[in-house]
Amino acid sequence: MTFPLFHRPGTVVFLDDDPDYLEMLALVLPRQWHLKLFLRPTDCIAHLLQEPPFWEADAWNQQQLIGLWREGKPLIPQILAYWSRYTERYALSRVCVVDFSMPGMDGLQVLSELGDWPGARVLLTGQADEQVAVRAFNRGLIDQFIPKQTQDISRRLVEAVEHLLFTSHARHAQIWRSTLTPEQSALLRAPGVDSWLAAFCAKNWVEHVVIGAPFGVLGMDAAGRIGWLQLETPAGLPALAELAEVAGVPSAGLEDIRKGLRLADIELRQALSATQPPALVNAIPIGEGGALLGALFPVDAPNGPDPDNSYSRWLSRQPKRHVQD
Repeated sequence: MTFPLFHRPGTVVFLDDDPDYLEMLALVLPRQWHLKLFLRPTDCIAHLLQEPPFWEADAWNQQQLIGLWREGKPLIPQILAYWSRYTERYALSRVCVVDFSMPGMDGLQVLSELGDWPGARVLLTGQADEQVAVRAFNRGLIDQFIPKQTQDISRRLVEAVEHLLFTSHARHAQIWRSTLTPEQSALLRAPGVDSWLAAFCAKNWVEHVVIGAPFGVLGMDAAGRIGWLQLETPAGLPALAELAEVAGVPSAGLEDIRKGLRLADIELRQALSATQPPALVNAIPIGEGGALLGALFPVDAPNGPDPDNSYSRWLSRQPKRHVQD
């Protein structure tokens, strides 16, 4: 499945002994990335080796949300509070890009020193180093390698890092997969569904999580605005219409729900303890043959993320890009 169940921004680390090359990267790489640029292997290694306890604490916080959900506490308000409270999650390094050819310690030696640091590893190679990189990739020591002599290397590097940034960490995916039923997991893998969801989330949000109760995707954009992509199966529309009828939705709206033309955000409002009448939004067919229907609802939660703690605001508070020397 190409669609990550859990995704958020993170820091990208670069290590190269050429300060001019690092300065060039600082200028050309996407401005929405948080970068750490290192000249010395020892400094890079020390920075990354202090992170595993913070990764562990963050995973424990996520696991706690699931535990409270199993005890009956709705997930959506818990996730919103987690997003608001733990902005330091953005500082965790998700990808480390290392030049292979460096004096004293080559790139593979650097990566081997990282131990249980859980991020993705990319090796930049010269032409003479490609066979070394191929063997390292086949042994699982690196996630990708890119020859430095590649034409348009900046574009290739951006594509590779963005792919790795958008890939769920295995532990995070396992945590959130536990909220899904086997049927829901199968629906997310249905032809066309995962690619549609991946494109939708990449376009609209910088952070998202998939949950099963209610079934959908909770996402947040860089400015801190939150949306709920509600997911329904055609077979579940009659039950949704029944809930909508109890909630006072007019008969015309009920008929639209039964026909799959519109969806109502009843379960979202129940999770948020909202008192407003249900909203109805046009439904979007997702996947081949309309395996799923989706509808995007704005989330206006009083205890949700503060725009001051959004990713764009957090990024603006970080030091300007510079080489760590």
